[in-house]
Amino acid sequence: MKKYDFVIWDFNGTIFDDVDIGVESINALLKKRGLKVFSDREAYKNSFCFPIKKWYEELGFDFLAESYDNVAVQWIKEYLSREHKAGIYEGVREALSSYSNNGARQVIISASETGMLKRQLCELGIYGLFDEVLGKDDIFATGKEEIALKWRSQNKGRALFIGDTDHDLAVAQAIGADCVLVSSGHQSFDRLTRLKNITPQVKIIQTIKELL
Repeated sequence: MKKYDFVIWDFNGTIFDDVDIGVESINALLKKRGLKVFSDREAYKNSFCFPIKKWYEELGFDFLAESYDNVAVQWIKEYLSREHKAGIYEGVREALSSYSNNGARQVIISASETGMLKRQLCELGIYGLFDEVLGKDDIFATGKEEIALKWRSQNKGRALFIGDTDHDLAVAQAIGADCVLVSSGHQSFDRLTRLKNITPQVKIIQTIKELL
């Protein structure tokens, strides 16, 4: 923990345990369209991927019949109606404290819309634990590599990226950061461990508590 100048956190599925409400939200959209719903949390975790639009297409959404933007708005409505049921993962506060005590700056880089992200952090009581909170200008979850590259151009030093998906690993690689992926988030342990065949240096853990 002492060796990093920056610890960069993903939010959804890494800090915020919103997997179950994510399953409920996408299932609501799938059901309305007569598409196959996810039977459980693990089935969802074995499917979820970025970019979100491509994932929706794999699930059967027809973006010739309706716009992706419209679907994204519907998903946000479903998600926000359920977000009160989600909270932060056990061990997040302790990990943040440990890294900060060792001199690392804490940064969130997320594909979530910035206003919603900051509000959620405030409601969770952890907004003040971060030096920077960086999100998107829209709700369309198109990824966060561009945000990360811009941030990195202004911040030199050893960085650790903590996330829960293969997209987080790609972002970490793009900015030259070490990477830890936690399988309690939106992708399964089996999927994440397969990434080690391509990127052996990535560390896979099952809970945030393992950071300590």
